[in-house]
Amino acid sequence: MNAPTDLELIQASRDDPSGFAVLFDRHFPAIHRYLNRRYGPEVADDVASRTFVVAFEKRANFRDDCLDARPWLYGIAGREVSRHWRSEERRLRAHGRMAEDRPADPYEQADSRADAGALRPAIAVALAELNRQERDVLLLVAWAELTYVEAAQALGVPIGTVRSRLSRAREKVRRRLLAHHSFANSALKADDFVPEGGLFDG
Repeated sequence: MNAPTDLELIQASRDDPSGFAVLFDRHFPAIHRYLNRRYGPEVADDVASRTFVVAFEKRANFRDDCLDARPWLYGIAGREVSRHWRSEERRLRAHGRMAEDRPADPYEQADSRADAGALRPAIAVALAELNRQERDVLLLVAWAELTYVEAAQALGVPIGTVRSRLSRAREKVRRRLLAHHSFANSALKADDFVPEGGLFDG
């Protein structure tokens, strides 16, 4: 027996609200994980919970031609967390500064290989330099693993806008990585860290 789709769960919850708990269990971990990576645990706890409160209150408005609730939920989360955007920028810049100010490890310097860990400070700074629209679309695709169509639904913009914002965001991150010293003696390409389906782990 196939599991019910998100649409079926939401439709059923309109008559039996307890059915919404299944949708919560299905998607809360991913929404919380995405918010935690961007804003930290305190904001993630608050906004992820608030996202599902709002979703429950607005479940009657869920489109009956959408089987997957993820774009809708990420869209709600994005609106609920909007007041924290500046704090995210400060957090990213602080992460970059702390890592750059850390004393150099001579053993790491002797190793010419650049890995994602060594590049995280540069990536954090690059993300901080993006405007909100660029950062949102990049991380929805890279971290939430939404398709372009799903990201467009989450953001409420045309898919062409998603493509153009994503292109600009990737180019800015790519330029920052190319300027980073870890690439000096590396065979890696900046594109390795700005792929189509993801950005980096962290």
